[in-house]
Amino acid sequence: MSDGASVSGAGELRVGGLVAGPGAPAVMTVVNRSVDSFFESADSTEAAVRAAGAAHAAGAAVVDIGGVRAGRGPHVSTQEEIDRICPVIAAVHEQLPDLVISADTYRAPVARAALAAGARILNDTWAGADPELPEVAAAAGAGIVCSHTGGLAPRTDAHRSRYGLLPGDVVTDALDGVAALARRAREAGVPAARVLVDPTPDFGKNTRHSLLLLRRIEEFARLGMPVLLAISRKDFIGEAVGAATPAERLPATLAATAYAVEHGVSVIRTHDTAATVQVIDMVTALMGTREPRRSVRGLR
Repeated sequence: MSDGASVSGAGELRVGGLVAGPGAPAVMTVVNRSVDSFFESADSTEAAVRAAGAAHAAGAAVVDIGGVRAGRGPHVSTQEEIDRICPVIAAVHEQLPDLVISADTYRAPVARAALAAGARILNDTWAGADPELPEVAAAAGAGIVCSHTGGLAPRTDAHRSRYGLLPGDVVTDALDGVAALARRAREAGVPAARVLVDPTPDFGKNTRHSLLLLRRIEEFARLGMPVLLAISRKDFIGEAVGAATPAERLPATLAATAYAVEHGVSVIRTHDTAATVQVIDMVTALMGTREPRRSVRGLR
């Protein structure tokens, strides 16, 4: 087993009181206020706040609060997105001030409102579609996620995506893409420890593309910034093991999570907090980067 903590050039995430990095990754739990998410949603502000509290109690260091489904679906206006997520962010920030809140949005007006409500990270899953986001993050002292979609527009699905002539060209394209967005964020004033890079499996990619990106995830860690990996119950996970629905994909998601932790990922985004925390605990104990939670066997 390789030691993810020793990935050359890998960076740590430092936001608020949270420090996470290779060998000591953090869990980011999904809390959706969209009405049509592919797996699960909270149907009210109160339900979303309860979900965030439960995630925190189960070991999540970050909650990622979103109000718009990533894929195709009904139009959601900017104001509607603000109304969905900002009351949740404000309530969670008040009740759990030590919990880092991420706002899953690609729109600068929503980002400003979310940061004012208490968010500390902007999770831009659409690769800088709104070029103002780095400046918004920098002005608030927040972090930002730099993603890769291969040019795909927000809320569209991949269809016959191609990257060059060789299979590995998707990795080159993704590395170059997130590195360029990270440079823009740094130039805007966001410190490297608050710039996360995300290869973004499934977005603008087929299953073979996504598997190759995960196989070579250490190359993203070597960019010198913390790596966020969002793979929870995604289509490429399902196609890899023949699990047709998201409900069937937890075991395969956890297997991929273990691989990612071993290979230098700093943040794991998940729908399943307790199971993901346990996987991280086991892998980091095996790596020797974390002590067992309890060690009494053979000592009494």
